[in-house]
Amino acid sequence: MEKLHIDKTKTALVVIDLQKGIASQPSKPYSAHEVIANAAKLVNIFRNNEMPVFLVHVITTKETILNVISDESFSRPSAPSPDWAEFVSEIAPTPKDIVIAKKQWGAFYGTDLELQLRRRGMDTIVLCGIATDFGVESTARFAYEYGFQQIFAEDAMTSRSDEQHNAAVNFIFKRMGRVRNTDEILESLQ
Repeated sequence: MEKLHIDKTKTALVVIDLQKGIASQPSKPYSAHEVIANAAKLVNIFRNNEMPVFLVHVITTKETILNVISDESFSRPSAPSPDWAEFVSEIAPTPKDIVIAKKQWGAFYGTDLELQLRRRGMDTIVLCGIATDFGVESTARFAYEYGFQQIFAEDAMTSRSDEQHNAAVNFIFKRMGRVRNTDEILESLQ
């Protein structure tokens, strides 16, 4: 595998759904605790290098939630806790971070994420978050179609099962960008 080189002037970090309500759910192959710890390392090194950090969370109400007819749906509490959409404390936004509120899985559709990346001259994104095969993969598919280069922090994302995580990583992400672990990404930013 080719050594990772990151252009600090054209690369942004995009963190998907590391919010209290989602991070409290069971996950595999990595626990939410492990994912949050790795994502926090990425957030900190991006901030220290004065590189853009995009923190994405999903905020829905009964009026804005997607109500598609499907064979299987997510189980959601009838009344989510008041802090459900708040970012976990380890990555709490700073004034320089860009916060993106979305209403569906992907971070591009219906938001100004693409505009904010382009205005800052970004052509590459490092992606991480929960869930690998929902929010992260949906965002990655849009990013690919928009022509962004992508680096996937494999151990800074997780899903509901090993199979779901591994399918996204091995069959989708490797065709849209470069899959690396957190330490490899950190090393390239030292």
